[in-house]
Amino acid sequence: MRILTWDEFNSCVVSITHICRGKQFSGVYGLPRGGLCLAVALSHSLKIPFLNSPQSDCLVVDDVYETGESLRDIYKMRDITTFVWLSKVAPEWWNAVEIVDPNEWLVLPWESVEFAKDDQKRYQLSRGQIK
Repeated sequence: MRILTWDEFNSCVVSITHICRGKQFSGVYGLPRGGLCLAVALSHSLKIPFLNSPQSDCLVVDDVYETGESLRDIYKMRDITTFVWLSKVAPEWWNAVEIVDPNEWLVLPWESVEFAKDDQKRYQLSRGQIK
C-alpha cells in the first residue's frame, strides 16, 4: 500500500502546470471524485475556469488511470487534453505524471488510510486474491 502525500500532490500540480503552460484551454474538468481536487488546484495554478462538464478545448484530469472505465467517454471527445496523476498502465492517448505498479494499492491524500485498508481487503476478496 502506497500512501501518497499532499507534497506529492502539489508536485503533480506543478508538473502538469509546467507542461500545459502556454496552451489555451477553455477550462479544466475533473472526473468525480478523484479528479476534482486536481482540477481545482490546476484551475488556480493555470488561471483557467473550473468546468462542471467537459467541453471542447479543455483540460480533463483524474487521479488514477486503472482500467480506463472512468475516462472511456472522454476518449471519444475531440480537442481535449487529458492528464492523470498516476497511471497503472503505459499511457496511450492520455498523459500521466507517474506510472505505477498496477498491483500497488494507492491511498490519496484526501482518503482515509483505515478506510483504504478495508477497501483494499474487500477488493482483494472480490477478486479471489485473498481468502
